[in-house]
Amino acid sequence: MLYFPLRSGASGTRRHAITLALALVAAILALPAPSLAASKKPQRALQSDNAADAVTYGRRDELMNWATEVAERRGLDAVQLQQALAQARLQPAVQRLIAPPPAGSAKNWAAYRARFVEPVRIKAGVEFWRQNEAALAQAQERTGVPASVIVGIIGVETLYARQMGNFRVIDALTTLGFDFPANARRDRSAFFRDELEALFVLAQHQGIDPLSLKGSYAGAIGMPQFMPSSILRYAVDGDADGRIDLHGNPADVIASVAHYLAEFGWQRGMTTHYGVAVPVEVVDRAVLLAPDILPSFSAAQFAERGAVLDAAGLGHVGPLALVELQNGEAAPSYVAGTQNFYAITRYNWSSYYALAVIELGLAVEAVWLKAQGSTGSS
Repeated sequence: MLYFPLRSGASGTRRHAITLALALVAAILALPAPSLAASKKPQRALQSDNAADAVTYGRRDELMNWATEVAERRGLDAVQLQQALAQARLQPAVQRLIAPPPAGSAKNWAAYRARFVEPVRIKAGVEFWRQNEAALAQAQERTGVPASVIVGIIGVETLYARQMGNFRVIDALTTLGFDFPANARRDRSAFFRDELEALFVLAQHQGIDPLSLKGSYAGAIGMPQFMPSSILRYAVDGDADGRIDLHGNPADVIASVAHYLAEFGWQRGMTTHYGVAVPVEVVDRAVLLAPDILPSFSAAQFAERGAVLDAAGLGHVGPLALVELQNGEAAPSYVAGTQNFYAITRYNWSSYYALAVIELGLAVEAVWLKAQGSTGSS
């Protein structure tokens, strides 16, 4: 388990979404509960959790020198870092998984949504809400982040702990830090080296073996899929038991997700998005789409450019973003995203992800409220 010491440190759109989600209730409730340029040739791994073609890095000069630099910078034991890195494995599966889709692949919001807003995940979310109602209410009260958003993130990330990843984190981060795919659109190896450094710091704080942690192909850890640096910065002790466990303690997971969003600008009481009809004029539409998901225009500026917000959106105070979601060969979908929509994209920089989180959370909430009503009337 992942432990470390304490650190200091309703709009009309919403009601409409909940109403739509109620249509799922009956069906849901009926469900059963590359080669290495190294000074020494890597040795074939004796064992691998993920792929037969994984190879150990051995004492590759680049890694050993990097370990020495990190140890000096962070006050760590250089020998221990070098020994751990020598046992890390190059994972071709990680290189394949991190690669972007082939050029020309069409994005499809409807297909993406269907992966997450579906009966099995909704039913699991309702059960998670039932088991953790108090922790969700406490986190919402403390940070202003709605329970539905917290539940949506955990559901999209790991299906409520069912899919937390089976790659050794050190393998994933070393592979992406030192052998990032050459055919990628941009080199992100520096980011993953920073996360590998954070992994060693985290391991020291917890007194654990850095080889023991497992996670996603990108090195994300636990139920909320935090990267190592995010654990160090944003994870909190939700139940005040003196430790933080992001694998097995939902109270810590819930509190940490809420704290993360609060730190990235979540505004208490603000909705995430509004319905919008896009401008007819291509130029006006292009202007509003230029900042992408960053809220940059007032409701008045939307109107000036010919974008028609829904009734709730017309009264919004603060900047908005015109968010476009492609639907393959069909017409795109659009929403007007608020600061809170943008905050969710800081968890995963994708408007598709953010809207899936929101809609999954609302669907779970709808079933949860329906079940509560049924219980209360019996």
